[in-house]
Amino acid sequence: MDTTPSTTAVRDTTRQRPVTPGTVISALLVPATATLGVVSSYYVQVIHGDWVDRQQAACRHMPFPKMEHVAGWAGLALGLSAVIVCVLLAIRLRRRHGVRLRDTWPGLLALISVSLNVPAILLELFMVWAMQTPDGSGSILGDCG
Repeated sequence: MDTTPSTTAVRDTTRQRPVTPGTVISALLVPATATLGVVSSYYVQVIHGDWVDRQQAACRHMPFPKMEHVAGWAGLALGLSAVIVCVLLAIRLRRRHGVRLRDTWPGLLALISVSLNVPAILLELFMVWAMQTPDGSGSILGDCG
């Protein structure tokens, strides 16, 4: 009794694989942007420390560095973009291939990176808040007399 294969079986064999180069690149973008966001937020502290040191060496108040604002907001933007890329990757995998994000190794990598990125986003938000609030004590210029 030979039976002909159903059309759904034929259609399933012609489906694209869920792990394509585009999927891998998108999945690798998530940890890369999350890491760059943390590095950028750390750089805010480096810029601020250098600014305080320059003020103390010059024994006068200097203008606030604009690069600190750029680094602070860039860190937050990179952290949030990692989440957005992960969500878009999940939607793409679900619609095109019918698989969940955690069912492929690139998707699992992106999912783990995003879950580790949540505390980093809180850090990046704190850095932007700290950068925007005025320092109540001001910079201590030391003994300039």
